[in-house]
Amino acid sequence: QVQLVESGGGLVQAGGSLRLSCAASGSFFRINAMGWYRQAPGKQREWVATITRDGTTFSADSVRGRFTFSRDNAKNTVYLQMNSLKPEDTAVYHCNAAVSRTIGASTDDYWGQGTQVTVSS
Repeated sequence: QVQLVESGGGLVQAGGSLRLSCAASGSFFRINAMGWYRQAPGKQREWVATITRDGTTFSADSVRGRFTFSRDNAKNTVYLQMNSLKPEDTAVYHCNAAVSRTIGASTDDYWGQGTQVTVSS
């Protein structure tokens, strides 16, 4: 089993910062990639950023330049540093991981329960 636990969400005013963390635990061989998605009330889930095991990062245009995405493979943890937050960033942020549970196995996707980020005007 693989579990993802997000933390670091909260309430901030526009222009403030938050740092989200997502830690993976359980029985797995390797995390091949991790990402962040968010879902605002009444909106569809939106992709935010992805980082591969070799450190290559990708991010959505809406957050590029404000959010910094990084990971610590030794800790099986990914971080999302969010700066210059806007009310439009308000959403539940979910962590995603593409995991190989055993050597040579196919990759499976796992999702965390999410952490709430609220940005007030």
